[in-house]
Amino acid sequence: MSHVPSIAAGIATPPASLGPDHSRMAAAPRELDSRASDGIYVQLLWYPDGGHASVIVSDSRTGETFELEVRDGDRLLDMFHHPYAYAAIRDGDHLAAQPAE
Repeated sequence: MSHVPSIAAGIATPPASLGPDHSRMAAAPRELDSRASDGIYVQLLWYPDGGHASVIVSDSRTGETFELEVRDGDRLLDMFHHPYAYAAIRDGDHLAAQPAE
């Protein structure tokens, strides 16, 4: 029987780095995927120290950049391919939480 490694096995946390004062430095985020289209650049990043992922969107035409942290229950690849839809949902969540004036 052949052993099939899990996806997580390919995303191992790199060894901790030490700063000039020999304190532990935070590991840099790892880019898992990226894509660009019509001036919009989307990155899928994994932060090994925090054990979380996020999608970062940069629009070179408007200069706008935003980050969506992947939450429990989010569909990672859907978020990567449709970040503006997730941003609209998150803005709606934020607006729904605001008290009515």
